[in-house]
Amino acid sequence: MKSIVGRKMGMTQVFAQDGTMYPVTVVEVLPNVVLQVKTVETDGYNAYKVGYEDKKEQRCTKVELGQFKAANTTPKYVLKELANDEQTYAVGDEIKVDIFKAGDVVDVVGTSKGRGFLGAIQRYGYHIGPKGHGSGYHRGPGSFATNGRTNNRVHPGKKMAGHEGNERVTIQNLTIVDVRPEMNAILVKGAIPGPKKSIVVLKTASKAYEVKPVVKELVNLTKAEAQGE
Repeated sequence: MKSIVGRKMGMTQVFAQDGTMYPVTVVEVLPNVVLQVKTVETDGYNAYKVGYEDKKEQRCTKVELGQFKAANTTPKYVLKELANDEQTYAVGDEIKVDIFKAGDVVDVVGTSKGRGFLGAIQRYGYHIGPKGHGSGYHRGPGSFATNGRTNNRVHPGKKMAGHEGNERVTIQNLTIVDVRPEMNAILVKGAIPGPKKSIVVLKTASKAYEVKPVVKELVNLTKAEAQGE
């Protein structure tokens, strides 16, 4: 399984040679530096601890600086543990954007946008109470009763008002439309979790479809502009 850490930069659209339009999310993927290699013998499983995005030394604790110096790299803001069984890396190596290619199917893991405290109507789409005829009940959650006489309690999982969003979300089976190493960018078809500038993890799809999606050749704007088209 291949995986890499990136940062969601926003959405745009790109076009294929035949005019097909792809709505894509641009993910900035700077080189992921391997800080620690975990193996079955030492930790019970295989994984890599990586660092993403440079950070000033004065913003780090002595403990944090120790692991960065051991990997012979600059301090990093984001530390993530990635499962990666397809390639072998050593401490100090860089995992770059070119591990993926156009047409690959990936799962994207991120943190959804926080919506704050929402009532049951807005959060779950409950039906609003009568607006007239003297009704004083409009946007309440309704009865909490379950089985009447036998269960005199509110069961776990009851949909109520509360904090919406700001939780780990995985979107499965998204297609990579293009990989641009010169820009450290991956273009993923469709939307992915989280607000702009949020950290996401791209990894090989765990439940990919048997039929691999076909991505058409994109328009090369630089070449088209040079030819005056």
